[in-house]
Amino acid sequence: MKEVYETTVRVRYAETDQFGVVYYANFFVWFEVGRVELLRQLGFTYKQMELEDDCHIVVAEAHCRYLRPARYDDLLRIRTRIAEARSRTLRFAYEIVNDATGESLATGETTHVVCDRDGHPRSLPAKYRKLFAPAHSASTVH
Repeated sequence: MKEVYETTVRVRYAETDQFGVVYYANFFVWFEVGRVELLRQLGFTYKQMELEDDCHIVVAEAHCRYLRPARYDDLLRIRTRIAEARSRTLRFAYEIVNDATGESLATGETTHVVCDRDGHPRSLPAKYRKLFAPAHSASTVH
């Protein structure tokens, strides 16, 4: 199983300020893009988890360390990995890289609580634990 899952996004004009620099909160949107694509690469989607298994992954904590600015029209590579997988919580780690220069622009983490549709904590179903465990054991958080 892969350690790091990657996808790319291009910075849109609407994601920048008047100086062409990305507004800081958009990095959290890109973290979500990375997380969603990681799940797809593992063979399932958030939608499947929610509809088929009543399993909702709720963000409980989010951190971002900004290293360099992203700018309008930059192609960004989102690197996402599973930093920790427990019975009721998941932690993902991210790195946003300028695809053209290879420079790291931001790093971050999100911690998620597994809940049912009513918002009550629940255990992660076994079929997902099996998928997350190998990815977690292979991952290294910077």
